Amino acid sequence: MVHFKTSDNAKARGLTKTDIECVKTWENPFQHSVWTQEEVESVKQTHRPVKGIADALAYYAVRYARLWFDGLSGYHPDRVTKEIVVNRAIFLETVAGVPGMAGGMMRHLSSLRNMKRDHGWIHTLLEEAENERMHLLTFVQMKRPGPFFRAAVVGAQGIFMTGFLAAYIIYPPICHRFVGYLEEEAVHTYTDIIRAIDVDVGGLGAWKSEPAPKIAIDYWHMRPDATIRDLMLVVRADEATHRDVNHTLSDLGPDQVNPFVLSAAATSPETKQTSAPKDASSA
Repeated sequence: MVHFKTSDNAKARGLTKTDIECVKTWENPFQHSVWTQEEVESVKQTHRPVKGIADALAYYAVRYARLWFDGLSGYHPDRVTKEIVVNRAIFLETVAGVPGMAGGMMRHLSSLRNMKRDHGWIHTLLEEAENERMHLLTFVQMKRPGPFFRAAVVGAQGIFMTGFLAAYIIYPPICHRFVGYLEEEAVHTYTDIIRAIDVDVGGLGAWKSEPAPKIAIDYWHMRPDATIRDLMLVVRADEATHRDVNHTLSDLGPDQVNPFVLSAAATSPETKQTSAPKDASSA
């Protein structure tokens, strides 16, 4: 595999024009789900009941953040527009990519510091972070944010990353529960958006025929004529997975084996996931 992705580096290595074009056609190397139509259509909204103080803190933090952000962004499921939906998706995905990376980094450092296995958590957390980043890179193909928007993202990322890291150092389970509840809200939002597309609220009906960005088609291995509605379906399926994964990780002890890496390892090449480590306990 050629690791130099620019044409200048490729030429320096003596590659041909055809080789250079292949370098430009990049395929994400991270394990991630490739969904069937039946799977994306069958995603359900679920809620993990609040049990105990930690759960309550996580849940109400998410609810408060949602109320605040809905008001600030002018979002309401019955009064949405394309601009509101895309702005919301872009901003939230810049935040959603933080927890997996922060948690994966903390688990990685712990594994190094304590010189012991991680039992598969790092892989899943980094996969989540990369998946959320791909959501972002897809949505920015639909709109390029301006300088004010980008400044808001920088501020939000700095605040959220600092707070999340501090919380993860103190008590990781509350962080995973927080993400689980956050992803419940994400599934709820994308379900509302899909409904708005189907009934043509705010002109979103055009997304039933508007082509999905090529980066999305390549990443999720969607059919060539996939639409924006199809994109919303696969993103919702991803968020539902993150929801279930984080609620499960919150219930586990820090030294328990991550069951999602084990299940991915048992998945055959013909099914929806790419290869994964065969022994989660060795990682």
